[in-house]
Amino acid sequence: MKFLPDKFLCALIIAIIIASVAPISGKAAEWFSLLTQIFVGLLFFLHGAKLPWQAVVAGIVHWRLHLTVFLATFVLFPVLGVLAGAIVPGLKESAFYAGILYLCVLPSTVQSSIAFTSIASGNIPAAIVSASASNIFGMFLTPLLVGLLFSTGGGKAVISATAFESILVQLLIPFVLGQLCQRFIGNFIIRHKALTSIVDRGSIILVVYLAFSEATTSGLWHTTSWHDLIVMIVIDVVLLAIVLAVTWYGSKLLGFNEKDCITIMFCGSKKSLASGAPMANAIFAGSGGAIGAIVLPLMLFHQIQLMVCTIIARHLSERRKQSGEDE
Repeated sequence: MKFLPDKFLCALIIAIIIASVAPISGKAAEWFSLLTQIFVGLLFFLHGAKLPWQAVVAGIVHWRLHLTVFLATFVLFPVLGVLAGAIVPGLKESAFYAGILYLCVLPSTVQSSIAFTSIASGNIPAAIVSASASNIFGMFLTPLLVGLLFSTGGGKAVISATAFESILVQLLIPFVLGQLCQRFIGNFIIRHKALTSIVDRGSIILVVYLAFSEATTSGLWHTTSWHDLIVMIVIDVVLLAIVLAVTWYGSKLLGFNEKDCITIMFCGSKKSLASGAPMANAIFAGSGGAIGAIVLPLMLFHQIQLMVCTIIARHLSERRKQSGEDE
């Protein structure tokens, strides 16, 4: 983990710059879209094949922890997103408000939630189950919440049966197939982490390039100002700060031990770019430049959460070492 933008963030920025200067369109865009869908399906297949069933069984019994993470991810965040639209002047009229709402209904990350929990010496098995379950349920809940919030909160995109079909084909079925193959190829995938990393990051870069190509051809950058970017960054920072505080102190008030509090905080405060970008491609298919405006707040939030949570995880790790609690 690094405090400064990593190579992946740089690759995303390069993809946006290329899409802004040389957007893909026409027949080439159709083939590129097909390639992107294949990568996304492969990504979720690998995620399914990588998650051991034993870990699911071991962690699923900790239902209070998982319920707390679930409420933070799919209840607290959406409520805060709606409140932001009501409180921040002009936000509802912004092209990026849909992106803020979409960010708030996404599942938690898998890799970084587990990584930060591990660094801070939290409950790692529970983090594996909680973050993975968040993504599994997110395949259903995110589209449902998009339909609910976008119909009542000023969003401009509308979810349809086609979106559910796209999610089923691109995300859920590959994940289930991966789980079915886990006993045969799971160890191989775990040993070759670079394979998952390449597909993971590659699929996101493809989705981002395609999304911002559509955004460029539809004129997104002509309507985006520095003011819009600053407002998005401020909202992302405030959202993350509130959820970090609520999950940490709230879990303590609920009587969880510190290891569980660490897990709840890191799993409950994350939003997944790995799941969010492909889902946006499926849910908002046909929305043109709207996908670019929807993905941008998520990309900003992704880097902010990495930098902030790196600092917190290292602080907690050092504190536990100094107190002799680290195992």
